[in-house]
Amino acid sequence: MSNGKEANVAENSSSQMTLKESLDECMEALDLFLNNHFSESLERLRPRANESMYHALIYATVLEMQAMMTFQHDDISNAGNTMKSAQEVCQRFRRKSASLANKSAGESLTEEQLHAEVCYAECQLQRAALTFLQDENMVSFIKGGIKVRNSYLIYKELHSFIKSHHCLKGPSHIHLEGGISFGIGAFNLTLSLFPPRILKVLEFAGFSGDKEYGLSLLHDGATGMNLRSMLCALLLLCYYTFLTFILGTGEGEVVEAERLLKPFRRRYPRGAIFLFFAGRTEEIKGNIDEAVALFEDGCKAQQAWKQFHHMCYWELMWCFTYKRAWKMAYFYADLLSQESRWSKAMYVYMKAAYLSMLPKDEARPFGEDEVDLFRKVPTFKQKIAGKSPPTEKFAIRKARRYKGPHPVRLPVPVMEMMYMWNGFSMISKRPELTEGMLQTLVEAERTLLESPENEYSVDDRCVIHLLKGLCLKNQGLLQAAEECFNKVYSSEKKIRFDHYLVPNSLVELSMLYIDQGRRDEAIKLLHKAKQNYKDYSMESRTQFRVHAALAKLKAGPGEEEDTHL
Repeated sequence: MSNGKEANVAENSSSQMTLKESLDECMEALDLFLNNHFSESLERLRPRANESMYHALIYATVLEMQAMMTFQHDDISNAGNTMKSAQEVCQRFRRKSASLANKSAGESLTEEQLHAEVCYAECQLQRAALTFLQDENMVSFIKGGIKVRNSYLIYKELHSFIKSHHCLKGPSHIHLEGGISFGIGAFNLTLSLFPPRILKVLEFAGFSGDKEYGLSLLHDGATGMNLRSMLCALLLLCYYTFLTFILGTGEGEVVEAERLLKPFRRRYPRGAIFLFFAGRTEEIKGNIDEAVALFEDGCKAQQAWKQFHHMCYWELMWCFTYKRAWKMAYFYADLLSQESRWSKAMYVYMKAAYLSMLPKDEARPFGEDEVDLFRKVPTFKQKIAGKSPPTEKFAIRKARRYKGPHPVRLPVPVMEMMYMWNGFSMISKRPELTEGMLQTLVEAERTLLESPENEYSVDDRCVIHLLKGLCLKNQGLLQAAEECFNKVYSSEKKIRFDHYLVPNSLVELSMLYIDQGRRDEAIKLLHKAKQNYKDYSMESRTQFRVHAALAKLKAGPGEEEDTHL
């Protein structure tokens, strides 16, 4: 299509609805979405999705959110096609000229063309995310990587441009700033989580990650009344309530999360998304009953998108785990195994794990048998972005013990998986929950000692030592906790299967040292965990936690990372 023709298309589309009118209508559609009126929100956006860049982008964004939750191939494919169409709509409004760094090019950009740049960058970023989910071959990864890089470069140029005196602020500048804050903030925060070795490779390709800068930009975006404030807020809430636990040191940022949630909770008191995050903040604080009530409210608040229910079921499963209400936890794992496509292998493994925690003579719900369920786990294996998720791989490896005619029972599979999701941090503020977990571990240890030795005995004892150490640490019995972690480390040569235990015991020991102010010893242990162990279960998650701990200690470049890529 020639430049003249494209300009005419943009001009005609623009005359149908001004930029301000378009943004106002998209804000109304988002308002409907946050009030659980999902279909009405899409209906408001759909008619103009082929002519207005913002209608196209928001319509595709909502479909992408839905696709990521349903995890249905058709939904992912449909979202990808819709986002591609949205990108084409944005392209029609973009200026065909040199980069924004060029002074004359920058000065001659209209407000609409600047908005087209930020919308185009956002489309590219979201298409990359779908590419990683949808396809499994290396070509798709390269294509996705190119999209990410192109998006990043546009955001970077725009960010520099709006800070310069060449940029004239139009009536909708707040939305432009919000879009750029979201893009630059998301890149900086996300990349800051990566271990230095990976980050170095990314920086050579023009990437960098500054966590504090990313957080401040996302805060600016979340607190302003702009179209991206919801996206900025959701990313921050995910970071404060999930990523800091799963990929970090497990403290969470409850105060920040609650401060962010407050205006959204006031404006959308029945908004399912915000009820979910409110539940998560209560869970982190150790207020398990309050968390359960909020997650249940989140399910009752809307019936249109069952996928929101699945997010709540997952958290409810863990809440009842912390209370050792094994049958209730099993109930939610069962619901997930029937309704959610995200990780059937994990859900079936958890069902089996909960049943295995019940006394032998106690009736099993629905007449199910844990041995049969453990044997089924590998049949549900799937691939995301070309690889099996690490948690699924871990579940499948652990379930192998039930494969033969004489299965060797896992001692505490629920609590072992709870550790993988950093659940012991969740109960640290509730002494009675920690005490309950410790009792279960002591009983499991006694059973192991009374059972005949087998090829798994050392590994099983070490699993219990690691988890006991975490409970003792929660209770403030630091010397006893240290002894538990050291028992695992000293058994390194005898461990036959669960090689993840040694590097993780070193990480936990280093966390203990951090709490005691033993900084240099902690750094030494973190280096040992990072550099001396390879190819064990959940390795990437452990490496992310090591990176977070070193960042927390502000270990200098010499202390924090070797120079080999």
